[in-house]
Amino acid sequence: MESGGRPSLGQFILLGTSSVVTAVLYSVYRQKAQVARELKGARKIHLGEDLKGILSEAPGKCVPYAVIEGAVRSVKETLNSQFVENCKGVIQRLTLQEHKMVWNRTTHLWNDCSKIIHQRTNTVPFDLVPHEDAVGVAVRVLKPLDSVDLGLETVYEKFHPSVQSFTDVIGHYISGERPKGMQETEEMLKVGATLTGVGELVLDNNSVRLQPPKQGMQYYLSGQDFDTLLQRQESSVRLWKVLALVFGFATCATLFFILRKQYLLRQERLRLKQMQEEFQEHEAQLLSQARPEDRESLKSACVVCLSSFKSCVFLECGHVCSCAECYRALPEPKRCPICRQAITRVIPLFNS
Repeated sequence: MESGGRPSLGQFILLGTSSVVTAVLYSVYRQKAQVARELKGARKIHLGEDLKGILSEAPGKCVPYAVIEGAVRSVKETLNSQFVENCKGVIQRLTLQEHKMVWNRTTHLWNDCSKIIHQRTNTVPFDLVPHEDAVGVAVRVLKPLDSVDLGLETVYEKFHPSVQSFTDVIGHYISGERPKGMQETEEMLKVGATLTGVGELVLDNNSVRLQPPKQGMQYYLSGQDFDTLLQRQESSVRLWKVLALVFGFATCATLFFILRKQYLLRQERLRLKQMQEEFQEHEAQLLSQARPEDRESLKSACVVCLSSFKSCVFLECGHVCSCAECYRALPEPKRCPICRQAITRVIPLFNS
């Protein structure tokens, strides 16, 4: 606390920072909880012969948020892997990533750093069809790259370490960046892979489409089954909830600490004010009862013991109110008995 009794700047910063972090974490928790509720309330529809009948009876021939599982089948052509033979898919993502060590001037340590140099994603139209050979309805998947969980499988990954000469090593140490190498990765959504789609299911001109849902709901094309996907979302909700509670508790503890300090300081001020009033009443009573020749000596008496004469000046406040013995008996940190300001220096007072 500052001398005026107000909270310090550091305490204000701590309280404000913890409050902002708590608000952000709570906002993320609310969003995650909303996503989990929407996912839990999605309608599970079997990819079978009665799919078109279900959609025909639905309002607008549409299920706003549905879950459907099936196998991936290309509509026409397929994408061939550039590195793996006989690997065909409908989505292909090629990534070239640079890895290097960067010198941190604050911690004086080398930190790993990676940056995507180039990334290209190729897609072809594909459907979701039943796993078994039974007759079913194919569901055309639209805008797969808009999904938040695209179930791609890594089919090729290779790290190419950088070759450096001695002069290159010296130059990298001076510049603060040491290249480690390039990593080449190929990911694909293979033909025949199991895919769980969560989105808007629409019947249009006797064809069924799965597309991104409206009203801000999440679009999923995941390689996991629906129960695993839901459990993962609920685990994320619990994590953000715990983080929000921890930082919320820290914010409440900080606020309680500041309010308690304020309360104790207010009680101390009231106690000192009461003591000062009692001293003034006692001094006035002594002056009224004393003989005229003794009144001057009472005015010069120490305000603490009322027996010795005032013999020191307190700086920086400048009050003359105590004798040397009472000053030495003041508790640490020493403060003026009149104004409670911190005593930085004491000057002896000599009466001639």
